[in-house]
Amino acid sequence: MSSDKQARQNAANGQLLPERVAELAGELSDASSQDRSLRHRLARQIPELASKSGQLTWRGIQAGRGAAWHGVQSGSGAAAKRIRPVTEVAARNAQAGAGVAKKGARTGGGYAFRGLRAGGSWLATQAMEMAPKVPIRDLGTLRRQYPGRDTEQLADSLILGASRAAAGVGAAVGAAAAVPFIPTLPLELGVETLALVAIELKLIAELHEVYGMPAPGSTTQRMTAYLGAWTERRGVRISANGLALSVGSPLRRRLERRLIAKAGQSALSLAPLLAGAAAGALIDRLETRKLGTLVRADLQKRATGALPAGG
Repeated sequence: MSSDKQARQNAANGQLLPERVAELAGELSDASSQDRSLRHRLARQIPELASKSGQLTWRGIQAGRGAAWHGVQSGSGAAAKRIRPVTEVAARNAQAGAGVAKKGARTGGGYAFRGLRAGGSWLATQAMEMAPKVPIRDLGTLRRQYPGRDTEQLADSLILGASRAAAGVGAAVGAAAAVPFIPTLPLELGVETLALVAIELKLIAELHEVYGMPAPGSTTQRMTAYLGAWTERRGVRISANGLALSVGSPLRRRLERRLIAKAGQSALSLAPLLAGAAAGALIDRLETRKLGTLVRADLQKRATGALPAGG
């Protein structure tokens, strides 16, 4: 494939990734109360999407890891070549070799840090693009799908469904990775992180519907508000100027940090096959349930008048 054609393909993948992740996450969450085999089939499409995308390369982190390893090898090689038994020259050369290794490790660490920041920025951009595409059920639809349940029972069902969906993603990515070590933010991890964010965004938005406090505005404005709520781990707060997630804004920076932390949490799913699948399922389930519980508690307080709507 020519470089121009590959570039166009990568651009198309980048444009389609947020939309497809949002779609899959929505289907997976909605199927949480249905047949388990359906949930598994949907969850397996997350790592398949990662393998097809080719968008997340995390070059900065890979370059950093390579530079650090090259430095260690160079230092070790220099020390090995120069060492002579029990001489002052041997000690000096060993120190020189260690210095080369240390310098290489520092250089690699710098690359890794810059790559990590770039990864957080990329994830934030993708999450902001993805958020308006996440399918949200309004209260009427939820009542029809969960008949006979009161507000609290409906909230219980949503949190349970989202935690099951998150567990399915973690298990599927862990099973697909099957690697002997935990890599640093590979493709699967980036897509898994976005899928989990989409599931949790859907949960937050639908909890707001259940408690009668949906965010105002257009679809993009509402989902941006829910993305801010996801970042803050509480219900939507609307200031006089609304919610802004522009580049360089404090909320944007907090979003990036939360996404990096989320990716670190998800890294457990990339442990060796069985351990990774089990760890990913457990951690993702617990974290999504915890987030849903925190947002729900905040909305309950506001519903009873314990917390002002803009507080």
